[in-house]
Amino acid sequence: MRRNVQVPAADQTLRILRYLSARATPTAASVLARDLQIPRSSVYHLLHALAEHGFVFHVRERQRWVLGTAAFELASGYSRQQPLARLGRPIIATLSDRLGESTHLAVMSDRDVVYIAEERAPRRPALVTDVGVRLPAHLTATGRAMLAALPRSQVRAVFPDAAAFADRTGHGPRTPAQLRELLRLVRSDGHAQENGEVQNGLQSIGVAVRDGSGWPIAAIAVTWSAEGPAPSMAVDAVTEAAELLADRLGSPGQQHPEQ
Repeated sequence: MRRNVQVPAADQTLRILRYLSARATPTAASVLARDLQIPRSSVYHLLHALAEHGFVFHVRERQRWVLGTAAFELASGYSRQQPLARLGRPIIATLSDRLGESTHLAVMSDRDVVYIAEERAPRRPALVTDVGVRLPAHLTATGRAMLAALPRSQVRAVFPDAAAFADRTGHGPRTPAQLRELLRLVRSDGHAQENGEVQNGLQSIGVAVRDGSGWPIAAIAVTWSAEGPAPSMAVDAVTEAAELLADRLGSPGQQHPEQ
């Protein structure tokens, strides 16, 4: 016989997360309480507990709430457990053959990207982007592509001040304002670039892999020597690879509502 175990706080917490995940814009606590029929005091307690663990973020200037980066990491973790890496490997291998350069597939994890697949091209420079390696998202082409696809409130939560910006080669954004301007250019161009900010002498182009709501679940990039020109048709080829992976995951990419 099936037992019906009631855990009100857990039930309310999950309902809040589900509700926020379906909203394109930040939501007031009073709206959550009204629509979910949860006492307002309980909503405030649960939101602050979720915020402490990074599952929601309080947009203070608007007195609204949005999903936090921890919720995004759960979604990314689920995606990369099997289908993302499995379906992504042959796509980046084909991309590497097409461009003659090394290619990568990465996901976000807090302020970093984690590389989950890589294809090394023959006779090309050694890279630091091995599978399992973590690198600062704001310095990498894959990270910038994903950050640019996130709501701006999410980016502010991850990079709230200058202390959040790690450095590798002395190049790259060092303040929230510099990052905002860089991501504005990424959105305008439709792809991200980096040159010597991860590893001296190398540069990359990256494009986000989006789910059906436009959320960035991963990014694909190509890396080549900074001494040479970009591979012919690199932007188009990486964009096509990202769209192909999104399609095979059953999540054709589209622009995020807040972008």
